[in-house]
Amino acid sequence: MKVKRSEMWRAVVLLLLTGCVCASVPEEPADRAASSDGYCSWITRAQPHGAGGRREGFTEFRLRVEGDPEHYQPGSTYRVSLYATNPAYFRGFTLIALKEGYNGDQEDDYAGNFQIIDEEDTQFMTNCPPAVTESTPRRRTRIQVFWTAPPSGSGCVLLKASIVQRKIISFQDEGSLTKRMCEREPLYGEATDKPLLDCCACGTAKYRVTFYGNWSEKFHPKDYPRRANHWSALIGASHSKNYILWEYGGYASDGVKQVAELGSPVKMEEEIRQRGDEVLTVIKMKAQWPAWQPLNVRAAPSAEFSVDRTRHLMSFLTMLGPSPDWNVGLSSEDLCTRECGWAQKVVQDLIPWDAGTDSGVTYESPNKPSTPQEKIRPLTSLDNPQSPFYDPEGGAITPVARVVVERIARKGEQCNIVPDNVDDIVADIAQEEKEEDDTPETCIYSNWSQWSACSSSTCEKGKRMRQRMLKAQLDLSVPCPHTQDFEPCMGPGCSDEDASTCTMSEWITWSPCSMSCGAGVRSRERYVKQFPEDGFACTHPTEETEPCTVNEDCSPSSCLVTEWGEWDACSATCGLGMKRRERMVKMPPSDGSICGAEVVEVEKCMMPECHTIPCLLSPWSDWSDCSVTCGKGTRMRQRMLKSPAELGECYEELEQMEKCMLPECPMDCVMSEWSEWSECSKSCGKGHLIRKRMITLEPQFGGDPCPETTQRKTCKIKKCNQGGINSDERKRRKEDRKKRRNKHGREESADELAGCKMKSWSAWTDCTKLCGGGIQERLMTAKKRYKNAQLNSCKDRKEIRACNVHPC
Repeated sequence: MKVKRSEMWRAVVLLLLTGCVCASVPEEPADRAASSDGYCSWITRAQPHGAGGRREGFTEFRLRVEGDPEHYQPGSTYRVSLYATNPAYFRGFTLIALKEGYNGDQEDDYAGNFQIIDEEDTQFMTNCPPAVTESTPRRRTRIQVFWTAPPSGSGCVLLKASIVQRKIISFQDEGSLTKRMCEREPLYGEATDKPLLDCCACGTAKYRVTFYGNWSEKFHPKDYPRRANHWSALIGASHSKNYILWEYGGYASDGVKQVAELGSPVKMEEEIRQRGDEVLTVIKMKAQWPAWQPLNVRAAPSAEFSVDRTRHLMSFLTMLGPSPDWNVGLSSEDLCTRECGWAQKVVQDLIPWDAGTDSGVTYESPNKPSTPQEKIRPLTSLDNPQSPFYDPEGGAITPVARVVVERIARKGEQCNIVPDNVDDIVADIAQEEKEEDDTPETCIYSNWSQWSACSSSTCEKGKRMRQRMLKAQLDLSVPCPHTQDFEPCMGPGCSDEDASTCTMSEWITWSPCSMSCGAGVRSRERYVKQFPEDGFACTHPTEETEPCTVNEDCSPSSCLVTEWGEWDACSATCGLGMKRRERMVKMPPSDGSICGAEVVEVEKCMMPECHTIPCLLSPWSDWSDCSVTCGKGTRMRQRMLKSPAELGECYEELEQMEKCMLPECPMDCVMSEWSEWSECSKSCGKGHLIRKRMITLEPQFGGDPCPETTQRKTCKIKKCNQGGINSDERKRRKEDRKKRRNKHGREESADELAGCKMKSWSAWTDCTKLCGGGIQERLMTAKKRYKNAQLNSCKDRKEIRACNVHPC
C-alpha cells in the first residue's frame, strides 16, 4: 500500500510540474519526456496548474551549501541542504545543478554529481537522472545530499530547487531556492602545468624579497604551539624554466623533504648549487624564533637576488615549525613581463602546503612517514577534523604569511618600449660618478669627507662611502640632494682584470639586532658562487658580525631575566634532533611594553646514527560496526605487533579510528498533555464529553506516528421527560431548590448545635494557572465557640475547585 501511495503522489507532483491535466500513468516514460520536452528541460520550464500556481519570492524555503561558499573547488564535495523555516513544510521537491546560461536540454548542461545521503528521504528522478527528488511524499522540513563539483573549466553553476506544498510549487530562478557558485581561481602556483613563456626582457634586474610571517595565536588559535613555534631558514633561488625547485602536483626532492620535516636548508642548497648555469642567485634567510613578533621588535627578514633573460623565475620555501611537513613558499614565480620588461612588485598571501612525506595531521604529530610518498598539495580546511586549520564549513584557511618581491634596480640596456613610470626610469639609472655638481644654490653643504675604506678586504667587489653635512636650506620649496655618496671598490692590490676566480655572492642583508633594547650584535652571510678552477678552497669569509644598538635609553622599558636553564634532552634518540633551554622574565618593562629579551633558545643536536628496526605487523582487521545504530558515530580497526621484543620498540600505529554516518535517528511524535474533560454536551439524556491534546513535534526519519488528538466519552445527567411536567415533579423540584437554598443555613445550624458559630465562606482565590488546569480555594473560619463545644467540633474549613481547564 505504501508503494502505491508513493507512486500516486509522484504522479501528482509530475502533473503539477509538467502542467499536464489529463489522467496519466503514475510516471511518464523517460523517452516520452525526452522526445517532447528535451533532456529534463521540462523541470526548468514547468508552469504548474492548481489553486496556488507558481509562487515567486517565497522566502519560507531555502537552498544552502554548507559554509555558504561563493566559489567551488573543482572535484571537491559539498553538503547541500534544502529546508523550510518554521512552521512551513514541504512534501515534494526537485534539486538540479545547471551550468550557468544553459537550459537543461542536453545532458552536458548539468554540472557535477549528486550523492544520496538518506535513501529513505531522497532518490534520483527516474526520467531525469541528474535530478534528485523525494523517495516518499510526506511532510518534511529538511533534506540533505552531497554534491561533487565538476572538473576545472566548467565555469559558474546554478544549484536550483523546487518545492511542492499541497498544490503550490515554488521554483525560484533568483532567490533563496537558487545558489550560484563559480569555479575558484587556482591558488598561487597551483596550476603548475601552465606553460612558462620564454623571456624577452633585456639586461638584468635586481629584486628584494621580504617575508612577513603572520602565523600567530591571534589569527590561528586552534592548537597553536606556544613552545618552539618558528619559521625555519628560508631557501630558494632565481632559476631557469628548466629547473623546478618544487611544485604542486610534483614529488618533494630529498632537499625539499629535509626542509619540510627538519627545517634544514643544507641538502636543498646542495641541490640548487648542483644545477650550475640553471641558477643565477641562491636566496637565503635565517630562521625566526619565535614565529611572530611585532615589526617594531623584529624587522621582517629580506634578501636580494638578480634575474636575467634565461633565469627569470624565482622559487623559495620555508618550514612552519613545529609541523609534520608543512611549508609555505612560491614556485616558479615569473618576474619577466609579456612587454619584455621586469615586474615592478609582486605581493602574495601564502597558505601552508603539505610536502607529502609525513602523514601527521597536527602541529606536533609524531613522525609518521607517508608510504608511498604523496604529491605536494595545498592544505585545506576539510583535510582532517584534528587539523589546526579544520573548518567544518569548508572556509578558506587564513594566510599564515605574506611575501613581497620588489624590484630595486635594473642594469644594462633595457629593451621594453614602454617604461613603467618616470620614477622607475630615474631609480634604475646606474649610479655613475657625477662629474658635474648639480647642487642647487639654495643648499649650503660642507665639503665632502674622505672616502671610507672599502667594505671588501678581498678581490670581491665592495663599496666605499663619503659624506657631507647640510648647513643651510635657503629655499624650503627646493629639495636638497643626498648627503651620502657611494661607489664600487675592491680590496688593496685588486682590479677587475686580476680578480680571484673564487667568486662570492653579494652579502645578504643584515639580520635584526640580537637585542631589542641596548647593545647587541647583528650578522650577515654570503656564499661561494664559484670555486677556483685549480681546486683550492676559498678563503674569503662567508659571515660577518658587527655591533648594533637599539634604543640606547632603554631604562624605562628594560626587563630583567634569569640565567639560562640547562639544555633539555635531544628530541631524537638517534640522528638529527632539536634541543631547547629557557629562562624566565623576572621583571617586565616598567612602561608596559613587551620584554624583548629571548626566553627560549633552540638548537640542533646530533645523536648516533639511526638503525632501522623492522616492525612486523599483522594486516589491519576489518572495520568494526559503527558505534551507533543511527546518526553520527565512530568505528575502529586494529592490527597486532608481531616483532619480537629484542628488536626494540615499534612506533607504528596499531589502532585507527574514523567517523561513520548512518541514517538519521528516528524521532517519534511528541504530544502535549490531555486537557480537562469538557462539560456534557446535553442538559438531559445522553450526551458526550470531549478532551484534546496538541502535536508538539511531528515524527521524522521513520519515527512512530502521532496517536489520536481527540477523545470522547458518553455522559448521562438525567432522563428527559417527553411530555409536560406533572404536579408531583414540580413539587419535587421545588423542594430540591428549597433544600439547596437552606443547605448552607442548615450546615451553620448544625455547627451551632455542635457548639460553633462559623463565618461566611471567603471569596475564591485567583487560579494558580492561566491555562492547562489550575485550582482555586476558599475558607470558612470559626466565628464563635460555645462552652458546650467539643474539642474537635469547631475547625476551619477549606474548599478546592478546578479552574482554567482549557488547553494552553
